[in-house]
Amino acid sequence: MPKDVASYAIDVLPETTGFREDIDRAPTRGFFLTREETKLAVKNAMRYIHTSLHEDITEEFLEELASRGRIYGYRFRPTGEIKARPIHEYMGNTLQGKAVQLMIDNNLDFNIALFPYELVTYGSTGQVCQNWMQYRLIKRYLQEMKEDQTLVVFSGHPLGLFPSRKEAPRVIMTNGLLVGEYDNQKEFNRAAALGVTNYGQMTAGGWMYIGPQGIVHGTYITVLNAGRRYLNIDAKGNLKGKLFITSGLGGMSGAQAKAVEIAGGIGVIAEVNDKQTFKRHEQGWVSLVSDDLDEVFGWVDEYRRTLKPVSIGYRGNIVDVWEYCVEKGVKVELGSDQTSCHAVYEGGYTPQGLTYEEAMGDGENPGLIETDTSSFRELVDRSLVKQYELISRMTENGMFFWDYGNSFMKAVFDAGAKDIALNPDNPAEGFVFPSYIEDLMGPMVFDYGYGPFRWICLSGDPKDLEKTDRTAMDCIDPNRCPQDHDNHKWISEAGKNNLVVGSQARILYQDAHGRVKIALKFNEMVKNGEVGPIMIGRDHHDPGGTDSPYRETANIKDGSNVTTDMATQCFAGNVARGMTMVVLSNGGGVGIGKVRNSGYGLVLDGSEHVDSVIRSALEWDVMVGVSRRSWAGNENSMKVVKEWNEMNPDRGHITEPQMADEGLIDRGVRKKLNKG
Repeated sequence: MPKDVASYAIDVLPETTGFREDIDRAPTRGFFLTREETKLAVKNAMRYIHTSLHEDITEEFLEELASRGRIYGYRFRPTGEIKARPIHEYMGNTLQGKAVQLMIDNNLDFNIALFPYELVTYGSTGQVCQNWMQYRLIKRYLQEMKEDQTLVVFSGHPLGLFPSRKEAPRVIMTNGLLVGEYDNQKEFNRAAALGVTNYGQMTAGGWMYIGPQGIVHGTYITVLNAGRRYLNIDAKGNLKGKLFITSGLGGMSGAQAKAVEIAGGIGVIAEVNDKQTFKRHEQGWVSLVSDDLDEVFGWVDEYRRTLKPVSIGYRGNIVDVWEYCVEKGVKVELGSDQTSCHAVYEGGYTPQGLTYEEAMGDGENPGLIETDTSSFRELVDRSLVKQYELISRMTENGMFFWDYGNSFMKAVFDAGAKDIALNPDNPAEGFVFPSYIEDLMGPMVFDYGYGPFRWICLSGDPKDLEKTDRTAMDCIDPNRCPQDHDNHKWISEAGKNNLVVGSQARILYQDAHGRVKIALKFNEMVKNGEVGPIMIGRDHHDPGGTDSPYRETANIKDGSNVTTDMATQCFAGNVARGMTMVVLSNGGGVGIGKVRNSGYGLVLDGSEHVDSVIRSALEWDVMVGVSRRSWAGNENSMKVVKEWNEMNPDRGHITEPQMADEGLIDRGVRKKLNKG
């Protein structure tokens, strides 16, 4: 018998519950809809609710929209804490459906999510889905899912559970994919307020976030290689005695403190939101905390003398830190920034002179972002420009600064400091400070195919994680290349660094060869009953997963850095090869219209079928990026592609570029244009 269409609608109104005071709330997104658009937004949200309850819920939805700028459906959030549980505790017909439920819940854990009540995992705006009605329906579909069905999700909206094939993905998702004319922040904000699009960031809307650990290995690699490149530190040395200043202890930025300690250095990380600072301190991710800059830099002097690593959280604004350093003549070797500058006017940036509560509100009293949006924007612009000017002063005094891919330099440009761009008429040509992709991660990591591979032990058993750590370490030859020397050291020490927050997960940078080797070994362990099932995946911030001229493809210099073919083809190829879960999103860490990013998740169940997916899909997922970088003329990628072609003559062939002589081109152009 066909199911009653209304049976999937919410037909019971749960009791309203309050909000825990120790849990951060997202700032208002602003109420700007017209009367007709307001009616449409409420009408759209009501589609998940049985018509018999519409009269009861109308006023509540209108109040949420007016006060928060979005309809979240707070009433429909499950009571209590949401967190990843052992997979056997989830209901469902398939292992894959249960695994995806676990991943979603991990993204909404109070200890992980930035604004869990608003379904924001990290990055100020990166959501799992748009509202709690969608969450409930997604969970239901995942429980009902059969092995020959695929759940399709449009920007958090579960379109339906469709018949497909056992070999096909169980979940296919997209987030924020706007038509070109409307692919800008203003139109996105309107569509999001109407409840028809979602800012998935990367692994927030891709359901593969693993807490701050998900970025810590990449941050460790970045700051370590910054020391090697800018400070001439030995290839096997660390950052002992060197000072790194940055901002952000919230979502992904929360990894910075732990990373600089693992790299052996001294870190000062400014954070305006005390709840985030104290959460990271309690979790052991930042060692010392103070709101007194004299005390902060007294600690810096002490740890310089002892050459011991330490992370210091400053409870205040990063602009105040830079101002102090300029005025006092503080020696700083390395600097960066990880505020959410892709959303500076939406709550991602607190301007100097305002506390976090004054800017964003405190739950009871609205902040300036809501009461006087125009003044808030002016203060943000003024603060960004001042921050840039102070950083420039510090670089003149010998500090090395890089943009951490958070759209900081683009935000400064948009705030009015056009001189931050190499070409004020076209910021896509680059900025006066390098992107960390241009100088560090691009040529030294991504071009070789290395990126943030990760896995989650779905049993929830720490012993499974210990076993997989040892297995991964045994798969890496530390003498193979400098990258694997660092990666072997990383995984050998991962357990003692206490990186787990939430699910039993691990991050480990690997190339195509390493990912395939490790994943096959893991699947064998699952088959033999040595460990429970495992979900593998990666951050979207990977050699082939993301197109963005402001970050991941900043070191692509053939003009194609403004195209999104790579991320789209990566997504399509992973669908074709049968990954468990695939996603394509707009926005990422640099903002709407500035990026396309794709990701995946694959459940290892010990089967031969999964072995075949590993061999096909994991190699594709990496090599599509290396191949594109090779075609752009990136020297290290060209070497990797040449080696692949030589080793795989019967499996395929990657097109290699014939690089023109620069002198020949210069002479030809001069001759031709001079004639004109």
